[in-house]
Amino acid sequence: MLENGMAAPEFTLLDKDGNEVSLTMFRGKKVVLYFYARDNTSGCTRQACAFAANYDEFKEMGVEIIGISKDSAASHKRFAERNSLPFILLSDPERRAIEAYGVWQEKKLYGKVSMGVVRTTFIIDENGVIERIMPKVKPDTNAADVLKYLKGEKM
Repeated sequence: MLENGMAAPEFTLLDKDGNEVSLTMFRGKKVVLYFYARDNTSGCTRQACAFAANYDEFKEMGVEIIGISKDSAASHKRFAERNSLPFILLSDPERRAIEAYGVWQEKKLYGKVSMGVVRTTFIIDENGVIERIMPKVKPDTNAADVLKYLKGEKM
């Protein structure tokens, strides 16, 4: 179980264009790493679009946004183009990062139990240390809550 103050697990995954992206590439920058279930689902789309709508503010603060799901790089490319997403989306079909970050969990929906990605956001500091874990976030408020936290405002 990951906790605040622990080193963030390293990963290297493919982005929507098939390029390898590693967490270490962002040392010296704060990273908002969010895990979501699937491209083009209503909640995941709303969450991604909220990060996109606030992207300029994140960039002004020197913060990198990275979204990770099990979807393919090709799916991420379509998702990003359809929704004008300016940030990095990484493909994790083998669930390496998803499991390393502990977000592959049992979920219950309408009485049905299954395994899946629990929507979770990690704020990683400039040294690669987990600064804040936001579990079971709401897609409509996640981006705003992250901004409030980064600005030191009450959430």
